[in-house]
Amino acid sequence: MPTPVIEAKQLSKHVTSSEGPLTILHALDLMVEAGETLAIVGASGSGKSTLLGLLAGLDVPSAGQVRINGVALDQLNEDGRAVLRGREIGFVFQSFQLLPAFTALENVLLPLELANRADAAGQALAALRRVGLERRLSHTPNQLSGGEQQRVAIARAFAPGPKLLLADEPTGNLDSATGERIIDLLFELNREAGTTLVLVTHDAALADRCGRTLKLEGGRLI
Repeated sequence: MPTPVIEAKQLSKHVTSSEGPLTILHALDLMVEAGETLAIVGASGSGKSTLLGLLAGLDVPSAGQVRINGVALDQLNEDGRAVLRGREIGFVFQSFQLLPAFTALENVLLPLELANRADAAGQALAALRRVGLERRLSHTPNQLSGGEQQRVAIARAFAPGPKLLLADEPTGNLDSATGERIIDLLFELNREAGTTLVLVTHDAALADRCGRTLKLEGGRLI
């Protein structure tokens, strides 16, 4: 039986707030197979972004375990998790998370250079051409529209050829027309690359485009 791309067991996250202990995720189990498209929906504060951060190894759980392609994240230190992310995972953020002093080309080039790709510049250029930004290579984020910034972020996520793409409210900062174009592009690239896609969203129409939808409510998957 093939190894799941994501396997989370009894995943919990507790934090301390001004009002005392707070449980964001409650003993959550999740399995995602290769090639799946999965939407995780829920109200603001339901734990969606926290879950995505745990799956990416950007945060560590209070209890439970996450495995990515069979590798247990809790067995890796911070540097090890960063190496695994660079090799296995692409991430698209609601707020784009582009480096403001870098051009579009440099933003896409950076993860490829960190991964010591032989033709990093060529791959970055090809990724930006694929998202229609070949004429915006030397522009910094403040010279790009929101939709263009998100296309740079998508190019950066797909350029290293990840097996898993995680997207956190990828249209949350965009108007509806621009958001629709970005989602078309995201699903088109995902089909071409055969990537496993997990996204969190409050947009029911976006969730409907995925093969499976799970709902988070009060830190529990329904």
